[in-house]
Amino acid sequence: MNVYHFKKGTEICNYSYSGKIMSIRLNRQRLVVCLEESIYIHNIKDMKLLKTIMDTPPNTTGLCALSINHANSYLAYPGSATSGEIVLYDGNTLKTACTIPAHDGPLAALAFNSTGSKLASASEKGTVIRVFSIPGGQKLYEFRRGMKRYVNISSLVFSMDSQFLCASSNTETVHIFKLEHLTDSRPEEPPTWSGYMGKMFQAATNYLPAQVSGMMSQDRAFATVRLNISGQRNICALSTIQKLPRLLVTTSDGHLYIYNLDPQDGGECVLIKNHSLLGSGKMEENKENDLQPPVPQSYAATVARQSTVPSTSTMPGKHHICPSSGRSHKTIWGKVESVPHSKVSSRISTSALHAGAAGLWSSPGSSPATKHRAQVFCSAPRAELCHRQAQGRAGTALWQTAAAARW
Repeated sequence: MNVYHFKKGTEICNYSYSGKIMSIRLNRQRLVVCLEESIYIHNIKDMKLLKTIMDTPPNTTGLCALSINHANSYLAYPGSATSGEIVLYDGNTLKTACTIPAHDGPLAALAFNSTGSKLASASEKGTVIRVFSIPGGQKLYEFRRGMKRYVNISSLVFSMDSQFLCASSNTETVHIFKLEHLTDSRPEEPPTWSGYMGKMFQAATNYLPAQVSGMMSQDRAFATVRLNISGQRNICALSTIQKLPRLLVTTSDGHLYIYNLDPQDGGECVLIKNHSLLGSGKMEENKENDLQPPVPQSYAATVARQSTVPSTSTMPGKHHICPSSGRSHKTIWGKVESVPHSKVSSRISTSALHAGAAGLWSSPGSSPATKHRAQVFCSAPRAELCHRQAQGRAGTALWQTAAAARW
C-alpha cells in the first residue's frame, strides 16, 4: 500500500502486508486495511500501526465500513461467513463495541451515516435492509426491497442528514427509503371502513408466524428510480445541489445520472441530466422527461429539423432589424413581435441573403461600413455560407446586413 500527498504529489509512506488487500477505508483519524482474513488499523497522522485484528472470517469482497465521523471511528465488518453477524469495533479505543445479529444469510453491504450513529446492512439475498443504532446495536428500521427476486446490493448509502437511505443493485431499480417514525401522539383517525379493516389486519398479524408478520410490518420504498440498464454495477449518492435533494447514480459503463428527489411525496424520481464520463464529457439536460435530441451536424439535417417549425415568414407583417440589439421586430396586425436574430437568420435562404447583400453593396446610399460588410459577405463561397448557416456560426454583422436588405 502506497500513501501519497494529494497536493504535493509525493509519497508519504508505503506498507507491505502478508496477503492481498481487499479494501481500504479511512477518515481523519484512522486508516483501515482489510485483507481476506485480517484487518490492520493505522493512525492517519503518523501511519503507525495501532492494531491488527487477526483470524477474521473469510472476507473475499473486502466488506467493511468505517464511520467518517472521526470522533468515534466505528468500524463494522462481518463476524461470520455463513450468517449475517456484524462486529462493531471502536477504532479509537481499539475495543469491540458489540456484535449485531443482523441477517440470517451472509452480509453483502454495510454503511454508516455521517455521524456514525446508525448502521445499515443488507444480506446476499438483498430483499431486506435493516438499520441499527450505534453503538447499542438495536434495530431501528426494517425495509423490504423486494419479495421474489434475489439481487446483489452494490451500493448502500445514507443522505448527509440521515433522512434517506438509498440502495442499488444489479437490477434496473434503485430504491430510496425514508427514515422516519410515526409518533404515537398523532390525532385519532375518523372511523372509516378502511380504518377498521386496517386495525383488524394489524391485530391478525399477532396470530401469524413471525416471518409473515414481520414481512407485513416492513416499510416499502419511499422513492424509486428506473434505470435504462440492468446487470451492471453502479454506485449511488444522495446529495444536495443548489439547495435541492438530488440522487446521483454512476454506472460501470461510464455514465453519471442525476435525478430529482421529491422529499415530501417521493415516488418516481425524474431524470435531470446525463453525463458521459468516458466520452465527450458533455452534459445533456433532460427537459419534459426526455433528453434533448443531439444537435444536427449537417446542413440537410438542419433544414429537415427546422421544417417542422412554423416559419414566421409565412405570417403577414414586416421585419425590422434593430442595429443595437441584433433582434428582429416583426409587425403583425399592428403588434410588434420581438424575435431573436438567430431564429430569423436560420429561415433565410442563402440566395436571398446574397441578393440582399449585393443590393446594399451597390446602393449609393449605403454607408462605407455597410458596403464593406456586404462586400465580405458576397465574396464568401456559397458552400462556406451554407456550412456556417447550418452550424450557426455565421457572423452577426453579415446576417444583419443581408437580412436588412431582404426585408
